Amino acid sequence: MIRKIVAIVILVPLALLIMLFAVANRAPVTVSLDPFSSQPPMFSATSPLFVILLVVLVAGVIIGGAAAWARQGKWRRRARHLAADLKTSRAETEALRQQLAASAAAQAQAQTSIASIAYRHPSAA
Repeated sequence: MIRKIVAIVILVPLALLIMLFAVANRAPVTVSLDPFSSQPPMFSATSPLFVILLVVLVAGVIIGGAAAWARQGKWRRRARHLAADLKTSRAETEALRQQLAASAAAQAQAQTSIASIAYRHPSAA
């Protein structure tokens, strides 16, 4: 519940800010990838400023997410190994519990058999 409230408190003003920025920056601008040419650039694009900035923002989020995902690979790999070890340990523990239960049942049966043989009624003698 608190997480939803915090998300609303952060996302609603951020969305309003992005909309205000888009409305205020509708003028077309030319983006060039040739910083050294004094003539009209060969590789250029003309579009509204807010479109360019939103594309750059989305590209930054994607690149940053990919970089974070790549750096966390060793932790994901370790978590997979630990999960496999845990699964193996649980299976081994269950097998040992079944073996212990079977052993205890056999031992209890053996004790009752020995007790019935060892016990002789006084009148039987």
